[in-house]
Amino acid sequence: MNGHGNLAAACVAALTVLLCLHSVRGDYCKVNLCHNGGTCVTGVGDDPFICICDDGFGGDTCNLTETGPCSPNPCKNDGLCEVIAPTRRGDVFNEYICKCQPGFEGAHCQINVNDCANQPCKNGGICKDLDGDYTCQCASPYVGKQCQLRCISLLGMEGGAIAESQISASSVHYAILGLQRWGPELARLNNQGIVNAWTSATHDRNPWIEVNMQKKMRLTGIITQGASRMGTSEYIKAFKVASSFDGSTYTTYRVDGQRRDKVFEGNTDNDSTKTNFFDPPIVAQYIRIIPAICRRACTLRMELVGCELNVYSNTTGCSEPLGMKSRLISDGQLSASSSYKTWGIDTFTWHPQFARLDKQGKTNAWSPAHNNRSEWIQVDLEKTKRLTGIITQGAKDFGVVQFVSVFKVAYSNDGKSWSIVKDENTGKDKLFEGNIDNNSHKKNVFEPPFYARYVRVVPWEWHERITLRMELLGCDD
Repeated sequence: MNGHGNLAAACVAALTVLLCLHSVRGDYCKVNLCHNGGTCVTGVGDDPFICICDDGFGGDTCNLTETGPCSPNPCKNDGLCEVIAPTRRGDVFNEYICKCQPGFEGAHCQINVNDCANQPCKNGGICKDLDGDYTCQCASPYVGKQCQLRCISLLGMEGGAIAESQISASSVHYAILGLQRWGPELARLNNQGIVNAWTSATHDRNPWIEVNMQKKMRLTGIITQGASRMGTSEYIKAFKVASSFDGSTYTTYRVDGQRRDKVFEGNTDNDSTKTNFFDPPIVAQYIRIIPAICRRACTLRMELVGCELNVYSNTTGCSEPLGMKSRLISDGQLSASSSYKTWGIDTFTWHPQFARLDKQGKTNAWSPAHNNRSEWIQVDLEKTKRLTGIITQGAKDFGVVQFVSVFKVAYSNDGKSWSIVKDENTGKDKLFEGNIDNNSHKKNVFEPPFYARYVRVVPWEWHERITLRMELLGCDD
């Protein structure tokens, strides 16, 4: 009877525990079951609860310390740990090695190699060390990965390569009873003759002259000159410059970090030339000169200096990683339509800033809150760049393989008006082939390349859930 009494007492105790667990509105996580900082989650699978353990701990309730020299991973900066001895980690550093990502070194990949140490930037370019890469801030008129190219071609005002139809102005001055027309097509450097320049109308309070380059160009400078009319010198003493991609939305030139428009120093007489460089250069199709101070009249002859955007790409291939992995693209430049939270837990939010190629961790990619075709992730490159391709990658969410298998790409210069990359053969939206697993890279080339400041990836088809890591390819031009 004594044995039966003990068994009955044990049953009552067990039943009391179960009733206690169920009494808290069925929420097992109200009872502290996960140890060592583990996170308790209910409603997953058949188990009443599961524990998500911090690095270094395991077991159903995170009560066990993970064993082995690579648990937790001793390698920094996404280095891969490889076991070379089957014993416990201990204090002896001969049981594992760290295979470092490019740009890192040291026993634990803890040292970021200074890629600027060898001074790769030429012609006064300023080097900035990145995670596994570098970038050169080039002084105008130099361009290229290492500032090795000079962008100083005369673009055709004086030589005639720029046609009359490409030049327009806000107004035109007519002299001598309307017989002399000082039109914008005459605003060519060193133009000769009695009527040899552009002059705005006397009543024009906001004059401008504009050149349509017919395609996006890199403009590094301008040479200006006045003229003489009826023996009197006329010229522009100071001016501003505006640019546009579409001929409707214009941006007035400012020096980086300045809030005020840049005012360029113009001419001091009717015949000598004045050269101004744009530093940084202007990438645009339309270039507009806006006189600020004129001597007698706003009269101008000019030449534009620069180069075609593909000068850089022809030299280097224009397929440089633009900074998702190296973090040249900062977290603040990444945004998305929404972000998913695994089991609704803030700690496991799949933010857009996690969408970096080869990123490691429990949450190591971007994933939106919903699986539909209206979701997107966006990169603000902060200035117009030439986009030539994209590399995509999936990820795992606690063992579940997830990836984007088909996607579209949209781009914009202002973040408001968007275009979708088209298929050259059909003219329809291009459907890019994405990934087939969670970890391998898939590269797609943009043919032809496009120019944009903003780029969006729009998932179209996916496996399990939309999940993306990526790198953009291109160049500054």
